[in-house]
Amino acid sequence: MSEPINDAVAGAPASSRSSSSRSSGPAGGGSGAAAVVVGDATHARRQLGIGRQGIAVFFENKLAVLGLCLVVALILFSFVGPLIYHTDQVHTDLAHAYLAPGELGHPLGTDSVGYDQLGRLMLGGQTSLIVGLCAGLLATAFGTLWGAAAGFIGGWVDAIMMRLVDALMSIPALFLFMLIATIITPTVPLLVLVISAFAWLNPARMVRGDSIALRSREFILAMKGMGGSSGRAVRTHIVRNSIGTVIVNATFQVADAVLYVAYLSFLGLGVPPPAANWGGMLSSGLSEVYSGNWWLILPPGIAIIVLVLAFNFVGDGLRDAFEVRLRKR
Repeated sequence: MSEPINDAVAGAPASSRSSSSRSSGPAGGGSGAAAVVVGDATHARRQLGIGRQGIAVFFENKLAVLGLCLVVALILFSFVGPLIYHTDQVHTDLAHAYLAPGELGHPLGTDSVGYDQLGRLMLGGQTSLIVGLCAGLLATAFGTLWGAAAGFIGGWVDAIMMRLVDALMSIPALFLFMLIATIITPTVPLLVLVISAFAWLNPARMVRGDSIALRSREFILAMKGMGGSSGRAVRTHIVRNSIGTVIVNATFQVADAVLYVAYLSFLGLGVPPPAANWGGMLSSGLSEVYSGNWWLILPPGIAIIVLVLAFNFVGDGLRDAFEVRLRKR
């Protein structure tokens, strides 16, 4: 009971704390202020210890550490690699098409129009990572606010907001993506907006459950009793206490967004050339499956699998870390 009250006191505006200390009189003003300072310091030390424990639990998960290393390696490969390994990914070179790996200085060979396959893999990784990360984070942020507001307000507002979520979830997302991609020429910003427009539904449902469980807690009631607004409750308490669910879900949303980009590109509805992504490379190499040109199929396919597995491993590790933090409160 004392810890939530301390949280509420710590979250109150400075003016309200100072006015309460002044109203306590000369004798009690110093002790009241000291109690608030001591409570804040104790709470900060406790949160720091819980954070260290969560980090330790995360690094005890070997698959999570492997996933984190793979994510960092793929980011460096896609964004730093082109600065070291320079290739021309704009002009075609049909005289050097279908070169096998290792020929004429091409470590992974060339494709059907003479593009260096290793450089193409780096360029495709940029598109896949940018769309995946931006769409996943945007969807998680919007879904978190939507679910937190719906669960905290409740009543008919909650019913309307969640029925909208249910209606959108009944639409096959991949079918709608294909429809939009056939009407409008896909670009990286458009793919981010389209994917995030439907990816926010799952985070909204998950955070709504946490919001319903938290809105009747003592520290929320104490904050409202001191004059705190509903918006402040959602921002500083509901979202903050659902941060574990939010972060874990964000990793899975990024992985799902990468797969959606691969799906659309594989069907020929991705970002048009000369831009590249791993799904488009896989689709282009599929016609060479009987020609023995394995380097056009295996590298992009392996890259997609590794990236999706890496984000899922990181998500599992974060889930373990935050579950331990909740048990230790």
